[in-house]
Amino acid sequence: MIFSQPLTSGILQRRYKRFLADVLMDDGETITAHCPNTGSMLGCMTSGARVWLSRSDDPKRKYPHTWELVEADGVFVGIHTGRSNALVEEALRAGRVPELAHFTGLRREVKYGLHNSRVDLLLDLNGVDCYVEVKNVTAAVQGGVALFPDAVSSRGSKHLRELIAMVEAGHRAALIFCVQREDVHQVRPADAIDPEYGIWLRRAHAAGVEVLALGARVSPCGIELMRPLPVDLSIRGPSSPL
Repeated sequence: MIFSQPLTSGILQRRYKRFLADVLMDDGETITAHCPNTGSMLGCMTSGARVWLSRSDDPKRKYPHTWELVEADGVFVGIHTGRSNALVEEALRAGRVPELAHFTGLRREVKYGLHNSRVDLLLDLNGVDCYVEVKNVTAAVQGGVALFPDAVSSRGSKHLRELIAMVEAGHRAALIFCVQREDVHQVRPADAIDPEYGIWLRRAHAAGVEVLALGARVSPCGIELMRPLPVDLSIRGPSSPL
């Protein structure tokens, strides 16, 4: 994914009301940008961090700038959760997900399940439906471990239950973690943050839901999912920070 226009940079002053961020731009102007991330943005919203923004020419937008990247722990991190589905679709079409290769059809945002959910991607794999949920990952801890979720996510647990139901109905189902940073080598459930999500993730895997992760190459020019990452579902002891 190449950004359609060059990003502009500045220094993060604060993120507030979940969807807003004040940024001191390099030209000296302080602007308010849209923050397209509903999570806690653990480790990615430190005041004083350098951030990169895109700009929309839509005159109807109250805040024309959108926060895209932040430099955290010396690496670029893509915080725009709305881009994760497109990034995964791009990787699927490029054949970078061998577990889900050779699909003959792809549909987006399809209604399914028992709770009026919408699956991110629905693949036709030689006549077999495969329901794919995508989760954007930005949080990481020392040692190169990415964590999800970065806040309690009842919605995420609901999606896992929906995927389990699809497998039980005879379909395929997959969860793909879209990791928008380069400094990690594996993904783990953030049990210390949301233990229920960790329980449902392990139940889903045991039920046959395919749990995959892709790591991105991130720069102010663009973002691309380039490498598979292992997902560690082992249960950590109570003294572990993970």
